[in-house]
Amino acid sequence: MISAVPEFDQFITDHRWAVLTHLRSGGSPVSSVVAYAREDDDIVVSTPGKTFKRRALVKDPRVNLCILSNQEPFNFVALEGTATIETVNLEAPTTRVFERIAPVGYQLPEDLPAWLEQGDRVIIRVTPARVHGVIRHG
Repeated sequence: MISAVPEFDQFITDHRWAVLTHLRSGGSPVSSVVAYAREDDDIVVSTPGKTFKRRALVKDPRVNLCILSNQEPFNFVALEGTATIETVNLEAPTTRVFERIAPVGYQLPEDLPAWLEQGDRVIIRVTPARVHGVIRHG
């Protein structure tokens, strides 16, 4: 379990979009919307390897990943933790991310190894250290 709160843990499993926040070298935060998948107690995000977020995370791995619901009342669960950048064995975690976003029209590339190589893709693996959130009912 990522969270000791079962409702938070289920929320993380059930959703697919989040806002990933990391820090610039000057300390100011920067955020981007990402699709994610769960791998046991970690979160994985596939991204092009030449992005600013990859370079920033190499310098400072601290992140906040805020997972959002798709409708009001806009519940959320935020994960504070550290990120590692993976450059090998990308097919399985990338496939998991695509499986999560398939219901909204995203399809796994036909030649996944070539797609990963052409995009210089990496996996950002978030290992949560603290979890908090708000889940309203009704």
